[in-house]
Amino acid sequence: MEPASVAENQPIRSSGRQVNVRVKRCNNTPSGQSKRKAVDTEEEEDQSEKKYRKCEKAGCSATYPVCFASASERCAKNGYTSRWYHLSCGEHFCNECFDHYYRSHKDGYEKYASWKRVWTGNGKSEPSLKAFMADQQLPYWVQCTKSDCRKWRQLTKEIQLTSSLAMTYRCGMKFNNVKNEGPDQCSQPEDMRVAEVIDSWWHSMLILPPLLKDSPASPFLIAYYPDCVGMSPSGSPSNIPLSELKAEHLRVIQPQIPGLCPYFQPFYQPNECGKALCVRPDMMELDELYEFPEFSRDPTMYLALRNLILASWHRDCKEVLTAQKCAAHIIVRGLVRVRCVQELDRVLCFMTRKGLINTGVLSVKEPLLPEPYRNKKVVVIGGGASGLAAARQLQNFGMQVVVLEARDRIGGRVWDDTSMGLAVGRGAQIVNGCVNNPIALMCEQLGIKMHKLGDRCDLIQEGGRTTDPTIDKRMDFHFNAILDVVSEWRKDKSQQQDMPLGEKIQEVYKAFLQESGIQFTDLEEKVLQFHLSNLEFACGSSLDQVSARSWDHNEFFAQFSGDHTLFTQGYSSVLNKLAEGLDIRLNTPVQTIDYSGELVKIMSSSGTQWTAQKVLVTVPLALLQKNTIQFNPPLPERKLKAIHSLGAGIIEKIALQFPYRFWDSKIQGSDYFGHIPPGPENRGMFGVFYDMDPKREQCVLMSVITGDAVATIRDMEDSQVANLCMKVLRELFREQEVPEPVKYFVTHWSKDVWSQMAYSFVKTGGSGEAYDIIAEEVLGKLFFAGEATNRHFPQTVTGAYLSGIREASKMAAL
Repeated sequence: MEPASVAENQPIRSSGRQVNVRVKRCNNTPSGQSKRKAVDTEEEEDQSEKKYRKCEKAGCSATYPVCFASASERCAKNGYTSRWYHLSCGEHFCNECFDHYYRSHKDGYEKYASWKRVWTGNGKSEPSLKAFMADQQLPYWVQCTKSDCRKWRQLTKEIQLTSSLAMTYRCGMKFNNVKNEGPDQCSQPEDMRVAEVIDSWWHSMLILPPLLKDSPASPFLIAYYPDCVGMSPSGSPSNIPLSELKAEHLRVIQPQIPGLCPYFQPFYQPNECGKALCVRPDMMELDELYEFPEFSRDPTMYLALRNLILASWHRDCKEVLTAQKCAAHIIVRGLVRVRCVQELDRVLCFMTRKGLINTGVLSVKEPLLPEPYRNKKVVVIGGGASGLAAARQLQNFGMQVVVLEARDRIGGRVWDDTSMGLAVGRGAQIVNGCVNNPIALMCEQLGIKMHKLGDRCDLIQEGGRTTDPTIDKRMDFHFNAILDVVSEWRKDKSQQQDMPLGEKIQEVYKAFLQESGIQFTDLEEKVLQFHLSNLEFACGSSLDQVSARSWDHNEFFAQFSGDHTLFTQGYSSVLNKLAEGLDIRLNTPVQTIDYSGELVKIMSSSGTQWTAQKVLVTVPLALLQKNTIQFNPPLPERKLKAIHSLGAGIIEKIALQFPYRFWDSKIQGSDYFGHIPPGPENRGMFGVFYDMDPKREQCVLMSVITGDAVATIRDMEDSQVANLCMKVLRELFREQEVPEPVKYFVTHWSKDVWSQMAYSFVKTGGSGEAYDIIAEEVLGKLFFAGEATNRHFPQTVTGAYLSGIREASKMAAL
């Protein structure tokens, strides 16, 4: 039987720089006589005089190279050749083996030629003979899986490395179940070349970057040239002809991967852009270059590892992704595999800290980050989405975390009511864009399904008539055209030239009517009011408060694409899971934060004190504006200015449960329907109604109160608001009996002492930059998270959650 490893059974001979080969060289050999024989070996009885030649690669430590190929009958082995070809400081092949494959009359030529055809058919890089040797002829290296050994062994040439072999390999392992007799194979010393691989100079002397075979990333990346994304072009080609895949005009097609959640699209496809939380598989991101500057010249090794890690995580996000799991899938020939496995730890650690992998509701047994990142004491103020996200991450990293929450419950502005037989969100309940959304990741981890919202939304007028969809389309077009004019206007405007969005829209609208001579009907005017009411819902404010210059500032960044869904089980289903196992102190309002000393001191209103190295503040914007927490020293002026340049937006919700589903016959399976306001003064009063049960079993409608309507109902009794809502519903369904509700609730976020708001917006004269400024840490001790600190994704649970992940990463790193 062939042993799997040659290294254990043969004398160790390295071509690396740490090796003292017992040969004396003449120091005075003239340079022109480098082919003269070497003299004075200590083993003259074994070997007659032998000629040697150094590797000609400048800086290579191999004084006496050894040919790994042994392809030609005339192979130089460890003797003389007219030229050594360098792959790394420890891997060379002789001129005779070069000729064996390269010369058309030699036996190996056909093998090289057929490889070359596959390589050029699939890849973009040069199909050089060196590339062939690295891809096809170098031996594989594999690490012993015994925890007390972990030595690297070189496999014999004919043995193919697979991930299952890498996962089970033991020193001295033989194949076909033949037992290995003899001494403990793990006690054999490791090849000395392995120790050199860790040095940075070794990497700089590597001629070709590693290109992995059978990478878990390959099904995700079939539309890319493999060698541009860290994979070997000699691997199995996809069924789609490359000419079709690489066509520049090709529309973007997401690869279909069996068993993969369709919302998981971690890599951009060629010609695709503007998708949140997506990476280019052929390029390093800025934060990656900052962390790994050594890969800036040739990022191939980094990309190979990062793509492998990301793909592996998305294929199984329910378990912690470890270095051991990933290392088994690094299939590449030569000593560079040792280097890849060594680098893997750093890349995995970076991606874990950033929350790109090993995140969500994962519960971990061992800390995810190594020792230097652990043993910090952290206090998180606020148990909403951002606070829980950060606390979960930090605890998983290995830190001591305490969460202080003022309310008697967790969740903050996520608060689900289940009194009507299903979850109805008093706060957030819709997920806008599920592709790569961390909420979708957590649903996958928990096996929760969300309901995809349909596109159809009939607009019903008071009196009961359903509006002709062509009128809605036409007014939607005009409404978007008005916003386009606003976008054009703001291009050259400074913050000082800003004006309220409502005012600007009116100005553009009037100018349009004058210039075009178009006259809208009464109904068309009302439909326009409906669209304005929707805009106020999106902003969380009446439009006379909102910046015309920056109302949609986040749209300049890639947003979440894909389905919009109703989170039928409620956001609390994931937040409760995030909170599991955390040290959360409820009913603990924080009064002061003193960060003047080395440790931060936090005092609650009851007088209890905590100390920590770092504190994360996640209270809503409205509470920061009202100085609910006293900071010592006071927050920097720049931060205070930013806090006050944003608005604390408010919307309210009403949910009503009925004895039966009176709306079904008219709505015909839609998830929602719109209410056209009878006049501008009624705008925002129950603009949209949502059917809360996609299964169409429970009888619950939910509606929203937005814009100026919020002030109208602020001091009303719930019963008065419910009566107003019933009046509207009876108008919309005038042709039938509308029963009295069995149960209802009305929210009061504006009066909720611990939020006093729904979500943030940019006030007139402000800018999106304020979100970044509020997010800045102070003195490396005070950190801030929450939807009003997320410039890319404000106003959403997703944005709040991601801000917590972001701050956990910063707190772990600093």
